[in-house]
Amino acid sequence: MNRRSFLVRGTVALGLAVPDTGFKSMETPREGDHPSGALANSVVSPPADNFSAPAYVRIAVVGETKSWAIGNGFVERTLEFSSARGLYTATFQHKVSGTDFLMKDESGIHAGAEFTFQADSDNFSGATRGPSAQFTLAGSDVKDLSPSGKLLEILLKGREKPLDVSVFYAVYAGHAVVRKWLLIRNSGSQTIKLSHLVFEALNLMSGQPDEEILRAFYGVHPRELFFTGRVEDAAILQINPRTEEGFIVMNEAPGWMKRTEMNGWGRSVRVMFDTDIFPFERRVAAGETYTSAKSSIAFFREDHTATDSRRVMPPYTSKVLMRKGGSYQPPWIYNTWEPFLRGINSRIAMDLIKVAGRMGLDILTIDDGWQAEYGENDINLQAFPGGLDEIQRAVEREKMRLGLWVPLAAISTRTKVYREHPDWVCRDENDQPKLSGTAAGESAVMCLASPYREVAARRISNLISRYNLAYVKVDLTTVFNAYGERPGCYASGHFHKTWAESLGRIYEGMKFVTESIYRDHPGVLLDLTFELWGQKHVIDYGLLDAGDLDWMSNVDDAAPTSAGPRQARTLLYHRSLAIPVETMLIGNLRAETPSIEERFATACGSAPLLLGDLRQLSSSQVEWYAEKIAWLKNLRRSIDLSESFFPLGDWLQPKSTSWDGFARLSREGEGMIAIFKNESNAREVNVKIPNYQAWEFRLHSVMTGDSIGAFTGRQISNGVRLPLPPQHKVQIIEVRKA
Repeated sequence: MNRRSFLVRGTVALGLAVPDTGFKSMETPREGDHPSGALANSVVSPPADNFSAPAYVRIAVVGETKSWAIGNGFVERTLEFSSARGLYTATFQHKVSGTDFLMKDESGIHAGAEFTFQADSDNFSGATRGPSAQFTLAGSDVKDLSPSGKLLEILLKGREKPLDVSVFYAVYAGHAVVRKWLLIRNSGSQTIKLSHLVFEALNLMSGQPDEEILRAFYGVHPRELFFTGRVEDAAILQINPRTEEGFIVMNEAPGWMKRTEMNGWGRSVRVMFDTDIFPFERRVAAGETYTSAKSSIAFFREDHTATDSRRVMPPYTSKVLMRKGGSYQPPWIYNTWEPFLRGINSRIAMDLIKVAGRMGLDILTIDDGWQAEYGENDINLQAFPGGLDEIQRAVEREKMRLGLWVPLAAISTRTKVYREHPDWVCRDENDQPKLSGTAAGESAVMCLASPYREVAARRISNLISRYNLAYVKVDLTTVFNAYGERPGCYASGHFHKTWAESLGRIYEGMKFVTESIYRDHPGVLLDLTFELWGQKHVIDYGLLDAGDLDWMSNVDDAAPTSAGPRQARTLLYHRSLAIPVETMLIGNLRAETPSIEERFATACGSAPLLLGDLRQLSSSQVEWYAEKIAWLKNLRRSIDLSESFFPLGDWLQPKSTSWDGFARLSREGEGMIAIFKNESNAREVNVKIPNYQAWEFRLHSVMTGDSIGAFTGRQISNGVRLPLPPQHKVQIIEVRKA
């Protein structure tokens, strides 16, 4: 049998570059480059603690069947094309165990459709039952993803309809994940309407249906196997409890546009755009292209040091899916929203700046109240008679940077842009302008699928330039209001043809704005709030593709008996498997509300954020914060805490009567453990975290300064007893190699 193969190698992956969409004909591969010499049956099992398995992409041709393999030492996906069947995945293997997660049909061929969509009234799929495929194979190409990811592009041409489909598969060194998306090109002369777009369709299962377990809502809440994932199901986990092995399906469609179908009672996966509540619809003119959202599938094996889901997901999401990537160091941010709300003024701000500087904070953010009108950059001179220049100078004297709150689409009807362009406003089904309630009263909601998006991008970019901003909190209603207003836009003359098309186009408009800002200010941090994204407490991969951070909630923390840190940790824990924790800004923990150590320790688990009236802190409390914040900054600079997150104790529903906590450890097992005693009166707790068995670690208390002892990785994996100091509500432990 004639076999030709093409192999590309890499070592470390940090991000994904947008590929060139030019196509090449089928490469003539070199023979014998694949180390195993086999396409579908090669199993490379790295040591349990090895994260440096190489990434490679191989293209092979076997007889009349075109075959490709893409993978690394942890995962391999093989694909085949035949004129009768089309393009399909032949194997999808977790190479650590050798398990192929694809289910075969009665003919011995995997029956997944690979992708499906409607173009006008015609249905298309990557793979069919025959007698002939709907597409012909036009070529394939391999590209580097800087610095060491690899990208396989397979180009298909429609037999009956003038459209081309490029199917992209990406793999990254050290990550047990394959990522996928589609590019659809209209090669005809007439506009086509795309709908019902499924960009990943596989018959994938972790075991027999009577054994499988499914967890939705960011991969942590138990659900039935036959399940439809929606806005809060960015990641869905399926596991076989007998083998402790499974996979995680990630849907990168933004917000309400996502839909993930777990069908056949545990037998198939369809990663797609929504079709009913927020239906996807997109018109593609002649010669234009449309690029779908992406999907990722990760493999794991629980309670194993290198392959536990809590060690597989955080490095991938933080190093590949986060915009700033693996080099990102989260700043400590202060925000004025609570307790000052729109009453913030220059006198209060000047007092806060002095305290924030002594505490060692990095960014001081003036929230709503600095501007004269929503949607313009003019200053509220009643509150800030000297403008913001004096505020900026004072902030920078304290070695901090200024941040500002801005509304994106909800603007005052008194603004120039609204008066001159009422045609850019969102309209309801009765052709009435859409209004939204805000802290400043009713505001008009402008459509981001209109030229308004260019004006909004310039306004925010100019604001960043004017005040040397490090951070912008971009807020308020866009696609629809998180508190119940109708979604979308019915206006004519915008970039959307219909209401349904407006939904996706508005999310695209948000990314258009952020991309425009990043071109001018690549280092700025853009915070896209939950209200902007259209759902309480929501955060997902589409948001992280468009921005850096998400102000995810406004937790009441006005008094010790308020919802406070425990509810903030509930939000954190539930999303920590699927979402990089350093992208979550969880407001509104107040720095002065007792106990301050619980608020500090909670902030250590996410993107660190504090609010409150800093003037109420005593000198000793300010010094305490300064010492502890400096400690975490030093730890974060020397240890990559983004490489794992383990919730501990009674974490699924933290409550007053039992302890909870978390561990943030690097791939080498160093980092921190935070334990919250609550009202449990516990004196010690048993903590079990998969760790490196051959290494020894020294643990000491950050709260008391005492040494806790030395433990081997095996002991930590099996469980160690950790003391809780009676004089503290919280225990924070630093973990270092001996």
